[in-house]
Parts: sequence; C-alpha cells; structure tokens
Amino acid sequence: MFNELFLQLAVVLVAASVLSLVMHRIKQPLIIAYIFTGLIVGPGVLGLMHDPAVFKTLSEIGIAFLLFLVGINLNWRHIKDIGLVALVAGTGQALLTSGVGYAIGLGLGFDTVTSLFLGVAFAFSSTIIVVKLLSDKEDLERLYGRISIGILIVQDLIAMVILIFIGAMRDNSSLGELVTISAIKVIAVVVVLWAIAHLILPRLFKYAAQSQELLFLSSIGWCFLVASLLYFLGFGIEIGALLAGIALAGTGFQREIESRVKSLRDFFLVIFFIVLGMNLTFGALGDVWLEAVIFSLFVLIGNPLIVLILLRVMGYHPRTGFMTGTTVAQISEFSFIVLAGGIAAGVISDDILPMATVVGLTTIAASSYLIIYNDKIYKTLEPALRWLIPKDPKREKRMGSPPAVLLFGYRDMGSAILPAIKRMKKDYLVVDFDPYMVEQLEEKKIPSLYGDVGNEELLSYIRAEKAEMIISTIPDAQVNAEVLRFVKRRRSRATVIVAAKTKRQAQELYELGATFVIVLSVLGGSHFSELLNKKKSVKSQWKALGKRARSTKKRA
Repeated sequence: MFNELFLQLAVVLVAASVLSLVMHRIKQPLIIAYIFTGLIVGPGVLGLMHDPAVFKTLSEIGIAFLLFLVGINLNWRHIKDIGLVALVAGTGQALLTSGVGYAIGLGLGFDTVTSLFLGVAFAFSSTIIVVKLLSDKEDLERLYGRISIGILIVQDLIAMVILIFIGAMRDNSSLGELVTISAIKVIAVVVVLWAIAHLILPRLFKYAAQSQELLFLSSIGWCFLVASLLYFLGFGIEIGALLAGIALAGTGFQREIESRVKSLRDFFLVIFFIVLGMNLTFGALGDVWLEAVIFSLFVLIGNPLIVLILLRVMGYHPRTGFMTGTTVAQISEFSFIVLAGGIAAGVISDDILPMATVVGLTTIAASSYLIIYNDKIYKTLEPALRWLIPKDPKREKRMGSPPAVLLFGYRDMGSAILPAIKRMKKDYLVVDFDPYMVEQLEEKKIPSLYGDVGNEELLSYIRAEKAEMIISTIPDAQVNAEVLRFVKRRRSRATVIVAAKTKRQAQELYELGATFVIVLSVLGGSHFSELLNKKKSVKSQWKALGKRARSTKKRA
C-alpha cells in the first residue's frame, strides 16, 4: 500500500514538475500546469491514480494551510476598514449572480429547482485559488486584494448558511432547530477562541518562540486543532483554519510562522490543483459543451461586471472595481458541495455534475490569467471605463496654491509618516485610493483627496510637479513608476520618495528617477519618520542617501 502510494505520488510530482517547467518557459501560470497534470494522470487520460481519496485528503491539508496564513495576516483594523464594503459587495454579488444564473438555467431548458441550484452554486468564487494568486503577486495588501478577501469570506459564510438549508432538506429535519443549534455553536466558538487568543496564546507562543522548531510545530498543531474542532462541529476545515490564523494574528509572531509554513502550504496546494484536474473527463465535455460554455462566459464576464458596478455604486474607482471583479471570475469548491447536497437530497439529478466540473476548470484556468494580468488588462480597458470614475465633490472647487508636500497612501506606513510631515510646518495633502479612508481623514480635519495617483489627470489636477516633496507609500511598482514618469515629463524639481516591495523593484524605480526608495521589507514607517525629521525636504540629503542605498543594493 505504502509503496504504491509513494510511486503514485512520484509520478504526479514528476509530471507536475515537467509541465511546470514548460509553462514557466512560455510564461504561463503554473496553476494551469498543475490542473493539466491532474487531467493527464487522472481517469480521463492515463488513469494512473488509484487512491484519489488519499490525494483529496492531502489537498485539504493545503487548503487548511492556505486559509491559516490568510487568517494570520488579517487584523481587526483591516476587517473594520473593509467589513462593510465586503458585506455589501459580497452579499450583493451572491444574490445577483444567483438570480441571473437561475434565469440562464431556465433559458437552457433546466427545470426550476435545478436552475435555482445552478444559480446559487455559480455565485461562489474560490478563496483558495484567489488567495494563492494574490499571494504570488504580493497583492494581498493592496486595496483590491483586501476587498477581494473580504468578499470571499462573506461568500464562504453565505455558502455555509445555504448548506444548513440543504442539510435540513436532506435529513427532513427542522430548519429552525438547525439554525438555532448552528448559531449557538458559532457564538460558543467565537467566545472561546477570543478568550484563548487574548489569555493563553500570547504567553504560549512567546515561550514557543525560544525555539524555531517549537514555534513551527506549535503553530501547525494549533491550526490542526482548531480546524478539527470546527470540522466536528459541522463548519468545515476551511473555516477552522481561518479562525486559527486570526487567533494568532495578534501574537507578534505572524511573520516568522508565515515564513515557515509557506513552503508546506505551496506543496499541498499543488496536490489540490492536481486533484481538480483529475475530476475532468473528455466524455463529460462532449455531452455538455454548450451549457458549459454559456455558464463559463457568465461567470467570467458577468461576475466581474456585477462587482465592478457594486463597487462603483459604493464610490470606488473603476480600477479597484475591475481588479476586484477579476478575482470572482471562477466558481468555488463550495459550488460542487452545494450541487452534491442537492443530489443527495434527491431534488436535482447528478447529470449536471459533469457540466459543473467543466465550468469550474474552465473558469479557474481563465480567471488565473485575468488575475495575474489584471493590471495590464485594465490599462487596455481604461479608456472605456473612464466614465465610471466617481466625481469627488472636492474637485468641483479649484485648488488653491499647490501643497508643498504630497503623501500618497495613508494606510499603515502613511499614517506613521504623517506626524513627521506635520512637524515640517508646510502645506500638505494626503491622496488615497480608498474612499472610506478619505472619509476618515476628513473627519480628522486632515487635508485629503480621493483618487488614483497612477492617473495623470489627478497628478495634473493637484499640480504634483509644483510640490517640494512627494512621498508615495503605495506598494505598487506600476503606480510609483507612473508618478516618476509624470514628474520627469513635467521637469519637476521635487524630492520624490516611493515605496517598493523588493530590492529589484527599488533598483527599477531608481532608474526611473526616484530620489529615494523605501524598501518595505527593510525600512519601517517609524524609522523613515526619524529620517524625515532629520532631513526634512532637502533634496540633496535624500539624493545622497538614495545614492548610498543604491550602491549597497548593487553590491548585494
């Protein structure tokens, strides 16, 4: 048994490695290679996998690690900032997608109940796939990344409520009783985890941190403990792993835990995507191709459009709406669970599963490209979407004299830098891409403006070229590159300080003319504030500092 399983795993990993090398060579997403690996070794082609249940279990471990790390990186400030947006957009998208999907099902000749199940099933997007891709792009901390994760969590919670309804149908039990019991369980779990997270975990992990191995083992043990507990309570491993991560988010050891668990997560997620590929057979594709194409187009185009419209109504820039929309352009593992529940309850036929499988794998593959290249796709579509840009009431008034200091991006580092800017005793303006953040700044009487600083029109409006100093804490290399190009075109003499995630990005920004680059993994907000207090807006001093930093990076 062990030898056979080992050989199967060897075949799968070798095949995945070969296909991944090919995909990397032609610059395609590696997820596609993993799915094709599953397709080739699965029952549809070579039929080499004889223990699918074992591989499914391994894939679920990957899901647990993924959501555990998502939870670790969540904090109450982020939840507070995007909670309302995620709730409205997530609920609105689920309802609208369900309604339109239901109508499409009826139009394709499915009966009423089957159409309803298809509409509901196709309303959910894959948290696992989206988090994996956003993590690879290092976009989880961008505004659209935070909103996307919030929407997906709301979707998962809605899916759990729907599964309670389906469970009641299957077991012929009282729906009211099930809802009451589930509510009691949720309250009990939240209270217990909150108490443990505040009273026990900080001390426990402070002790465990004395040994890197002990910290690693303790974090994995905690993840599996909470995930198993939630599984036995009927909430699923995914929610348990997410809550386990959230409980550790305040311990101060998030980064160390993440760096050690990340490689384990990546390995098991490869198995997850391979298992997805194993579920596709060519026979199923030939029988349901028309329905699969129509539903796939709906998910790939309709879902992003719905999210774009919802976020526009809430005052967000079309860039945020579009990029968030690309993250919901696939169906979820919950989609299959909902359909399987309907089949088990005897209210729909199992004939729809092959079609749903094709829709799932088609949308997963296509949406991978949408998410990876969403910046470039938006640039192409920007002229067509410009009419969606919300009008800022402050722009109706002509700005007075241009501010001496411009701060782009307030969240996290920006908020740490602002006190140092105030001490400079110069006029300043904060520009942020999040309308709710700008609203908070206005309440605090902080000069602020909503807008996309990657847009030349906004930079022209605020007369950025007239500023003495421009500081961008936005960790987006493309946006900062646009700012530097604008400053260069306008022949501005401003001191331009921008942020970068990596040393490689920093080097590219220096080449575009940055006076100084804040490498976020090296220099924190408090340290930069100290530098700002010393050097003020004197360009020569920042230029000398940037020159030293640049030469150090080249030697490294």
